[in-house]
Amino acid sequence: MRIIVLTGFLFIALNAANAQVVRKYSNEFLNVGVGARGMAMSNAQTASVSDVYANYYNPAGLVHIPHTIQLGIMHSEYFAGIAKYDFVSFAVPVQTRKRTIGFSFYRFGVDDIPNTLFLVQPDGSLDYSKITSFSAADYAFALHYAQTLPVNGLSLGVNTKIIYRQVGRFARAFGFGLDVGLQYRIKQWRFGFMARDVTGTFNAWRFNFTDEEKMALTQAGNELPQNTTEVTVPIFLLGAAYEGNVKNKFYINPEVNFAVSTDGKRNVLLPAQPLSLDMSAGLELKYAPATDIGVCVRTGVGNLQRSVDEIGKKKILVSPNIGAGLLIKIISIDYALTNLTTLKDADGGGGLYSHVISLRVDITKKRN
Repeated sequence: MRIIVLTGFLFIALNAANAQVVRKYSNEFLNVGVGARGMAMSNAQTASVSDVYANYYNPAGLVHIPHTIQLGIMHSEYFAGIAKYDFVSFAVPVQTRKRTIGFSFYRFGVDDIPNTLFLVQPDGSLDYSKITSFSAADYAFALHYAQTLPVNGLSLGVNTKIIYRQVGRFARAFGFGLDVGLQYRIKQWRFGFMARDVTGTFNAWRFNFTDEEKMALTQAGNELPQNTTEVTVPIFLLGAAYEGNVKNKFYINPEVNFAVSTDGKRNVLLPAQPLSLDMSAGLELKYAPATDIGVCVRTGVGNLQRSVDEIGKKKILVSPNIGAGLLIKIISIDYALTNLTTLKDADGGGGLYSHVISLRVDITKKRN
């Protein structure tokens, strides 16, 4: 099973660049989500996010970081620990409640992939000493800037990101893209807009195979990939949220997000050509008797999929998520369990659920 998953990962990465075309689900590691709070709420964060994780969900929310430098760290694993996803983010208010800058680093990778190109010898025997290993990983480096606008309650944010993707020494790609976000606050209502890859993100793939590797690939019936460019087209996110509280101790934060993809028909809530519409919703309940102490529980639904069962009946599947958080002074620790419907698949085996743990630290103390 492990070899099948890893071989598939390599196959997709290599064949994604056979022509200069728009690829569906290109750079998808940047659409998984970050931070246990956001992932427990099924990534419904566009309107309400207001901490260092706004670097990902909506950079316009960075202006709401209160008087403190924030550091965010996340780790999660997929496919029973085969794939690992790590995220580090940093945000610095340079003019409190007016301007904030930030930096983020992403890595989604599979390590120790067996390279069996030369396992089978010319005489048909197997030489296990010829097996080596390599890593297939996607990286992103992003700079963020946010500022308030003249309209009261309105803020603007921009992400500039550099993409680096590597499959061992066989293939490498460099890319560049931009995200633009807006947030608007009026009383307890929150509204958000995010244009991800608004200019289109381009990945230029370059391949490097030795003559022996080329021969081994072609003899196995593989077509050698060519240097080319892969394009990631925009996704537009719209969100609305409400932040209510009872006696400044109990807080409720529901949010709903809509995602409009532009890469053709997808299996989502409303599939169409060339635009498809998906939806996610999240809810956070928080008890915070003091400004620096609090506990939260969260849930969300997303990843809507249209399906047909064994008797031909159509239905819509959803993936619920749950999570919890603890805030003690300058440290916030969050946990999420995602994709609960895959805890047990149809054959009784393990699913694709994931445990997500993230940390947020207020490096400088808040003012009174």
